[in-house]
Amino acid sequence: MVVAFLVLLGPSAPISTPYARPLPAGAVTGVVPNRVMTWNLCNPCGSGHNAGRTAEIATYAPQVIGVQEACARDVERIRDGLERIYGLVYHVEYGGVLRDLGRCGGTPWRPGAYGQAILSAAPMTDRVSVEYPDGGSEDRGYLAVTTTVDGHRVRVFNTHLAERRQQEYRMKQTRVLAAAVARYDRAIVLGDFNARPYDPELTPVWALATDTDARCAPAAVAGVCDTTTDWHAKFDYVFLRGNVTALGHHVHPNPHSDHALLYTDLRLP
Repeated sequence: MVVAFLVLLGPSAPISTPYARPLPAGAVTGVVPNRVMTWNLCNPCGSGHNAGRTAEIATYAPQVIGVQEACARDVERIRDGLERIYGLVYHVEYGGVLRDLGRCGGTPWRPGAYGQAILSAAPMTDRVSVEYPDGGSEDRGYLAVTTTVDGHRVRVFNTHLAERRQQEYRMKQTRVLAAAVARYDRAIVLGDFNARPYDPELTPVWALATDTDARCAPAAVAGVCDTTTDWHAKFDYVFLRGNVTALGHHVHPNPHSDHALLYTDLRLP
């Protein structure tokens, strides 16, 4: 019966806080107030990666982190580990788009929540979680909050678009997202777009914002944009709208996900 109960709980059940892993030389010693990160955590990759995920985030300690393919239980464990092990305190907001026992564990009557989440060292307000009218083969959506980056309040979006072979759904989703972003003169849009810079579904976003990598644009030649996935494509973005300046970006492949983590340092006047 015990074994059956543990199987029912699933891989993301909230057990102990991830054990401490030493950070590499050069790791920051506190939250970097002008740094933002996007990272698709990979699901189902298992909660066994949570210790490594926690250490990766602690190494770069962004002010704001947008994660996709995230189980709420896993995000809670990562946040707890960041505070208890590395002394980094974050607030968290969730943008669940489905509850799924196979994805996130739990019980049949209370399966785990799955979707996006935003962690921020500063409090967040005006949370909005939107599920796209048609997610494709799996529910998808975006989460938006207002928080502080580089000492200034700014609207932050975090999204995950339909799977990479489902362009027709992404075409509709980016129109919904762009309409929401357009309401703000200044915004940061994070996420896994499952699209390359020159794919037509990104046109509504490019009309509003630029990528944190100034070389990377719809007309960029092959090989200019840093790839962010194991299949050698750029699908992950930090889009900037309004008077937000990128000071530099970094892409870090890792053993915990099929996506690299991407962070950038920003200046907000």
